[in-house]
Order: sequence, then C-alpha cells, then structure tokens
Amino acid sequence: MNKKKIAIATAGAALLAATVGVTVAAAEPSGTPAYRQLAGVGSDTTQDVMNGLSQVVTINGTKVLGSYNATGSATITTKDPAVNNKCAMARPNGSGAGRTALLNSLQAADGCLDYARSSSLSLGAASPGLTYVPFGVDGVTYAVTPSSTLPRKLTLADLKAIYHCDPAFVGTGPNFKINVLLPQAGSGTRSFWQSQVGITEADVVAGVYPCISDKKNGTPVQEHDGRVLDDKSIVPFSIAQYLAQSSQTVADVRGRALLGVIDNKTPTTLNSDFGIKRDVYNVIPTSKIGTAPWSTVFAGPNSLICKESGVINTYGFATSPNCGDTTKQTP
Repeated sequence: MNKKKIAIATAGAALLAATVGVTVAAAEPSGTPAYRQLAGVGSDTTQDVMNGLSQVVTINGTKVLGSYNATGSATITTKDPAVNNKCAMARPNGSGAGRTALLNSLQAADGCLDYARSSSLSLGAASPGLTYVPFGVDGVTYAVTPSSTLPRKLTLADLKAIYHCDPAFVGTGPNFKINVLLPQAGSGTRSFWQSQVGITEADVVAGVYPCISDKKNGTPVQEHDGRVLDDKSIVPFSIAQYLAQSSQTVADVRGRALLGVIDNKTPTTLNSDFGIKRDVYNVIPTSKIGTAPWSTVFAGPNSLICKESGVINTYGFATSPNCGDTTKQTP
C-alpha cells in the first residue's frame, strides 16, 4: 500500500459553486402546492438534486415534483390528507427502501408514491414492473480524515483488499487496525460500492468480512456523512455529494472527510475523468412511461428533468448522456 499522501484539487468545488445559481433546496416540498402530483422517496445521494429540480420543474406553471429526504422526521405524508388520507408512512431511507416503498404503494393502489430515487440499478423481478430512468452521472470514491493512518492515494486493488479484510492491510481481529465502513443497509451507494470492490450483501450480512461494519457506536452509518470518520476509518463517498456540500449548495455534513484518489484519478467536478462512475436514476412504474405527467417529467431526452442540466450540474452531477432513457426495466 502506498502511504504517500497527496492533495485533492479544489478547483472542482470552486467551479461547482460558480455554476447556475440554485439555493439550498428544502428537505421536503416547499412552496405551493404543498402536495405534488409526483411524490418520491429513496436515495440519500440524489435527494438534494431532486429537491432542487422540484423547485424548477413545472407544468403550466405548477410545481409537480415532490421529493422527501431519506432522513428527518420518522414519518412523512406525501399527499393531501383531505384528498387521500392513506399516505402517512415511515420515512424510507435509501435507494432500496425507496424502491420497496414505491412497490408497496403501487401494489396497494393507494396513490401515495409515484416514483423512487435510486443511486443503483437493481433489475430483479418486480411486480408491477419498474423502469429505471437515468438523469445524472456520479462518481464514488473513498473518504478518510486529514490525519488518517490510511493514505489519500490507493488503487482499486488496494480497496478490494481492504474490503476483503486482507490482514496485510487491515490487521487481524478482533481489534483491526482499520475500521472498514459501509453505509446503512438499503443504501444504493452501499450496493454500488460492494459491486466495485467485489463483495456481496449476502456475505457482508453473514459476517464473511469481519472487519466491515455498517454501524458506528451502535448507530447505522448514514451515507455521505463524513462525521462518522475517525483516523482509522474508511468509507465510500459520493463525489457529487461531497462537491455540493463543500460549495454549501446542500447541508455540509462532511466533518473532517477528505476524498481519496483511486488509480491516480482525482475526484473532480462532474467526474469526467474518474474511473468509478454510475448513473443515478428515478424509478417509475413501467406502465406510466407514456402517461403524463410521468412521460413529461421523466421520459426521453426532452423530458423536463433532462432539460435542467444546469441544476443537475450545480448539485455535483454530470448530465447522463442517456438522460430519459426508458430501456432499463425489471422483468
């Protein structure tokens, strides 16, 4: 493992702050109407950009997107109780929880949820069918503290060894010399990172990798919250989230977190030259692809969301070249 530490370029954050002016979006739909035609929940990674989009995406001058954060109050109400009194629910935290909540709503035909935010692609069987519509591109790297025992420059092979609990990297248990962290269960960043470092959720849950934990002091690790880090810890982190937090576009919960370089690729704004990248998605019912307002807002390169590249960029994401594509569908 190369112990040399190098500085991360700060130009990305400066450029991000200078892009299209978008104020910090509220955690729940703000302004009128209070309840929107399209209510969505799920990913922590994309909650802020969707909150921002909810302020500018309109049909006939009316805001139609409602985006509810992954964390906050224990419950949320997604539709006007005077019209639909079934829509108070536990707040879904993460891509997996958001997709499950959407499926539950569709199966109940209660009209409470209309889409889900997802930072990972999960095309297992779903009933009714779901379509993953990409709109942005994110990079994911690892985060450590400035005084970490871990270097700020690693290879992907190094990271695979760390997340496989290789004793040459993490030491031996029970007191490992590195705290290898994953975000909370159901996180899209968790599942994406697992795919990159070659481990599975089943093996993590079964304890195959004893150096890995998704809790700190008994509390689940919330993705993209750098305050969980100490000088022996490592955790995956969305580059888009880091940049948006550093520019104060969104709430800054980085703590002392600094992003790491992987395979000599520096995490910079819009992630154009970073090796570990992913599309981020809005998940909609497949049956609604051709039905307004889903078709108008989400589907196709000329959809209302795809037209807002400036907002997408301001929150640290590149616009997906496949923005609005509707071919990624569950069986």
